[in-house]
Amino acid sequence: MEKFAPLNLSPEELTAYTPEWQGERFPDGRPRVPDDIVARMRGVTITQAWGVLRGAGFNHQYEGGWQCTHPGGVLCGRALTALYMPRRPDMRQVMEARGEQAGQVGDQISWPIDALVPGDVYVADVFGKIAEGPVIGDNLATAILTNSGNGVVHDAAVRDLEGIEELEGFASFVRGWHPSYASPTIMLVGMNCPVRLGLATVMPGDIVLGKREGVIFIPPHLAEKVVTTSEVIRLRDMFGMQRLREGKYTPGQIDTRWTDEIEADFSRWLEEHLDDLPIPREAIQDLLKERTW
Repeated sequence: MEKFAPLNLSPEELTAYTPEWQGERFPDGRPRVPDDIVARMRGVTITQAWGVLRGAGFNHQYEGGWQCTHPGGVLCGRALTALYMPRRPDMRQVMEARGEQAGQVGDQISWPIDALVPGDVYVADVFGKIAEGPVIGDNLATAILTNSGNGVVHDAAVRDLEGIEELEGFASFVRGWHPSYASPTIMLVGMNCPVRLGLATVMPGDIVLGKREGVIFIPPHLAEKVVTTSEVIRLRDMFGMQRLREGKYTPGQIDTRWTDEIEADFSRWLEEHLDDLPIPREAIQDLLKERTW
């Protein structure tokens, strides 16, 4: 029997709600963006990702105003979502009973954590709750890190901040800190379902990218485009700055649409520096195949 949580999307429903993703999926139906794309996503800036998503008509994927438990850290992975609401006793009683029948262990707040796999990012909508908002303290943070290798995006406060800060690799984006405990006041309403974090709509399997500017949630079918667009921008910037330092071109030549001569020079530069650039060799070779200069 599948473990129970209310308002889950079934694998079939999740597939139907993410029709533009044609790649591999997890057994729960979440899109599984390849590991190499997720790894390369860490080098993408929030602005670069935002530009690609806006160009594709996805205007509500960014949310700012977070506090980061590990300032300067980067959070990147595939979203596993959880939706919480203020506790209603009759609903809670039914959910607890069905959870027990399905073999769930412990309080509801542990159910999404038990479902995490390596590379996931736990994305929890706890309606921005601060006092009595912390679902996560240092113990559950340790379990999350053990299961996923990542931190969280938690639309509420967390507790035990000093303990959380000691967890290497647990860069997380939260609304603040509070010593209270949320469990008596909330209930888990859904897992692997759409959630809203501020102005952003998040689907299970979205690629989560958290940096100092905020967090952006990238639809799976756009993840590779975001990565390759960012890599091209970085390579062109590196080339342009090097040629400016060498005095080969003027700022006016670099800061406008490049001539065919400069484009050809850029292609030669890529070929000469295949193994020296902070972009995978294979990605640069794919870029060169697409170029006509």
